[in-house]
Amino acid sequence: MSRASDCQTGRSVVRLRSPIQMSPPKVLALAGEIDFHLSSKVAESLRAIVANQPTRVVVDLAEVTYVDSSGLAVLIVAMHNTRKYGGQFSLVGMRENVRPIFQNACLDQVFAIFPDVGRALAANPPS
Repeated sequence: MSRASDCQTGRSVVRLRSPIQMSPPKVLALAGEIDFHLSSKVAESLRAIVANQPTRVVVDLAEVTYVDSSGLAVLIVAMHNTRKYGGQFSLVGMRENVRPIFQNACLDQVFAIFPDVGRALAANPPS
């Protein structure tokens, strides 16, 4: 909502902005090693998804065996950009050998992490 003055009467006028239209949830399933060689492709895919402003962006890591710092950076940027418009960003299906990568960087406290896509989609919607 924004406030403006009516120049002719001096009264305040309230103008309602139309709400942001977000698209349905999107799931991006990744596989293999998300490292320097693949992170630019992952970033491109996430940019395309986030550009449509889905209510939720879910990144499925069930088939991911490794994530390096460039992969972490791509996920952080996508999470930030999703949150900027009011969407929810989640990671799901993280393997036990990948989890310590996030824990060592304290990113397990930053990302919403769920065991599977169903639980991520069932979580409280973004406000």
